[in-house]
Order: sequence, then C-alpha cells, then structure tokens
Amino acid sequence: MNRHVVVGAGQVGSEVARLLAERGHEVVLVSRSGSGPDLPGIRKEAADAADRERLTRLAAGAEAIYNCVNPPYPRWAQDWPPMAGSLLAAAEATGAGYVILGNLYVYAVPGRLMKESDPLTPPSAKGAVRVRMWQDALAAHEAGRVRVTEIRGSDYFGPGCLDQSHLGERFVPPLLAGRTVRHVGDPDQPHSWTYVPDVARALVTAAADDRSWGRAWHVPTGPAMTYRAVAERLCELAGAPGPAVKAMPHWLVRTAGVFSPMLGELEELRYQFVRPFVLDSTDFQTVFGAAPTPMDEALTATIAWWRDRLAAAA
Repeated sequence: MNRHVVVGAGQVGSEVARLLAERGHEVVLVSRSGSGPDLPGIRKEAADAADRERLTRLAAGAEAIYNCVNPPYPRWAQDWPPMAGSLLAAAEATGAGYVILGNLYVYAVPGRLMKESDPLTPPSAKGAVRVRMWQDALAAHEAGRVRVTEIRGSDYFGPGCLDQSHLGERFVPPLLAGRTVRHVGDPDQPHSWTYVPDVARALVTAAADDRSWGRAWHVPTGPAMTYRAVAERLCELAGAPGPAVKAMPHWLVRTAGVFSPMLGELEELRYQFVRPFVLDSTDFQTVFGAAPTPMDEALTATIAWWRDRLAAAA
C-alpha cells in the first residue's frame, strides 16, 4: 500500500481518490473546504493549494501528488501560478511523482487531430497559463529535480459532472425531461468528449508507470461525436423523446457573458465549438494498453447517475 496525495476534490480529484482507495492505497484528499467522498482509505484535509509549506508536509512520504485543482474560470491568471508553483515545490521537496491534470487549451486552433507532439501555441490567455505551468514542470523534470507528467483530456462528461460540463446539468436533465438543449457553438461539429472515469484511470496509471514521466499524454477518448449525436444517443438509451437541439446565437452568448462570468470566459475558447475539435489518444492506448469506455456504456452510467440524483432531489 502506497500513500498518494490528491489535490482538488472536484469531479476528477474525487474519482482519482476513490479509485486509489479501492486499490488499497492510503489517500490524502486536499481541498480548500476539506470536502470529498466519505470512503475508507481517504483522509480529507482542508488546505490552500498555494500554501507550499502545508502541502509539502501533507505530501511527506507520498508516492505521487496529483494536481486536480480547478480554480474559478475567471481567475486562472491570478490563481494558477501560485498553486502550480506550490504543487511543483512540494513534489520536488518530497520526491513524489507529480501528475498534472491538463487540457487541450495548450494547442493552436486545430486543423487536424490534436497530438501530444503539437506545438504549444495557444490562441487564448487561458491556454498560455496552462503552457507556462507545463513548461515550468517539464524544466524541473529535465533538470532532474522531479518526475512529472501531464495527462490531457477534452471536455469531460459522466457521473458527477455538473455545471462546468457541456454534457452536465444543462444537458442531461433537460433531455430526460423532453426539453430543448442549447449549445454555445455549432452542435453539428465533431468533438472529442472524455469520460471522467477514464481520466481518473489515466492519472493513476501514469503515476504507477515510469514510462509516463517527462512528457504529456492524452486520456483514452472514444471517437468524436457531435453534440447533437450525443444528445440523440442519450435519448435513445434513456427511452426519452427525441431531442430538440439548438445552437445558442453568438450574439446571445456574448450578451449573456456580460452578466455571467462563466459565459464571458468562453468567448476566447469559441473556436473549440465551431469547428472540429478532436484529439488522438493513440500513444497512451498503445503504451499502457488502455482503451476508452465505449460511449453507450458511459452514457448509460451517466443517465443512471442523473436519474438517482433527480429522484433524490424530488
């Protein structure tokens, strides 16, 4: 049994902690509020991820530190640098492997399948923040001070995905109720959707295998589907009425963004939803023998989770 420190108790961090605990590891789950699943083997700690001294103490003797932090979207430029510096410093001080949960913002506007070897030339300020985080960590790895890897996925979906998921609470409950869903982009563009349990498995796999260190990897992700196609298949599996899917006019998104910080922050990422946005996860699948969860299986689990949640709320 090894000790693992998971920083961030959101949709991915909680799933990583659960998976590690189920495999018999000792898990310290760190978040600002001290929240997370109540499961044997998981010790929850309230701490600020930017507090490097506290984080270093919590990580003493750990096999790996997982960066699953998710600061408020409008505050990435302010919040990420001190937190990323703290996590990297804790890994260096303790000798723990450092596994970073990344995303696809680091690449240029795609004209083909996105690969891990693509240049890191993002068109957004958020992407630039993520590039700097990765480059700092990789430089420390190349200097021999720490072992690092970054695991990148596309937009998340699955049990536990709520307001920050395009396939979350603005998607599943309305479809189950026979109501219209509206997409912030073009609902007919092919898009990669990454299942949260696959993200957690990829992070845990990377931490346990020396072949992961020193580079980034894409989470095993199934074939691209349009937003409309996902809605249609979910309704078929759920026995719900055929979906009504509409695009939210761009002018409306921009206007709403004046009042909603979350929508306002999506403007610089609009390119991800008005053209094909598809990743290639061949490298991870080949090296580690992993495969993405089939979409029907993932959607069935998502439907069941939401039905339980909605029934409990009623």
